[in-house]
Amino acid sequence: MTGDWRMDRIGTALRGDNPTVLRRLTSGFAVIGDVQFLPGYSVLLVDELDVQRLSDLPRAKRLSFLSDMDQLGEAVERACRRLDPAFRRVNLEILGNTDPFLHVHVWPRFEWEPADVVGKPVWLYPRERWSDEQFRLGPQHDVLRDAISSELDQLRSVT
Repeated sequence: MTGDWRMDRIGTALRGDNPTVLRRLTSGFAVIGDVQFLPGYSVLLVDELDVQRLSDLPRAKRLSFLSDMDQLGEAVERACRRLDPAFRRVNLEILGNTDPFLHVHVWPRFEWEPADVVGKPVWLYPRERWSDEQFRLGPQHDVLRDAISSELDQLRSVT
């Protein structure tokens, strides 16, 4: 995947040009992560360009964003549990240390992860994992994309 959509993830999602978008949710976009060394890694992007932190949102929109986070987390959990019997759990993180826009990282965690990182924050993985071509998002992740999208659709139809 190439192009400058990475430089404007929210703007391109709003315009329909972000290839990582799985679904439009109430307060943002569910996207699949650019890197998949933990298969199913996804991100919830807020749908307002100038929002940097959760507290920038009015209370109702803040609660809507947190509800979307819950939906994406559950969709990733369901899809990963179905596709990999070694699935353990999902970690949800709102960090805001690097990218200047509100977003949530949804990290699936697995029993097959290396012992030195399995019970620790994903950010402790070696830097090579983040840039290794074998983990870059591509067509090999279409089944995973479809599984998460399908789970999002099911969750949204019940609410």
